[in-house]
Amino acid sequence: MTMFTKNPERFDPYKNFKFRVKTEDGVYVAGVSKVSALKRTTDVVKYREGGDPSSSRKSPGHTEYEAVTLERGVTHDLLFEQWANKVWNYGSGLGAEVSLKDFRKNLIIEIYNEAGQLAIAYKLYRCWPSEYQAFPELDAAANAIAIQTLKLENEGWERDYDITEPTEPSFVEPAA
Repeated sequence: MTMFTKNPERFDPYKNFKFRVKTEDGVYVAGVSKVSALKRTTDVVKYREGGDPSSSRKSPGHTEYEAVTLERGVTHDLLFEQWANKVWNYGSGLGAEVSLKDFRKNLIIEIYNEAGQLAIAYKLYRCWPSEYQAFPELDAAANAIAIQTLKLENEGWERDYDITEPTEPSFVEPAA
């Protein structure tokens, strides 16, 4: 059985280095270089009737969605900082620290194939920043990129099944 229906000659799964993150209104988040894994855990509820043998039955219980962390190089794009400030802004004054109006956003994580075609997308619902790092520890002796991080709590995610496998372009020999 082939792993890919439209591209049966493809053997390799998608790589994890071609992706983009956008808000529900279609604005791409600039410079994201890393997204943590999407992970959910469902509690196991064990029960046993008194007349059952000594083994228990199991059923699904409460589902938790782990926070997702976005990392990017420090830029002049203010999205991370302005979004984090909606949850807590030091200078906003007593009672006005939280913007309950629009601090939650839906996000879309898009995964692309090697040809740059959209292959898979996931929708993350009601995300809000629980942790923001404006820049890492600064070190004049380092040879590294300054990285911002934004940790996003969310209330669930799902794959966008409207995004189907793209037909990948065929290799064309360059003209001699």
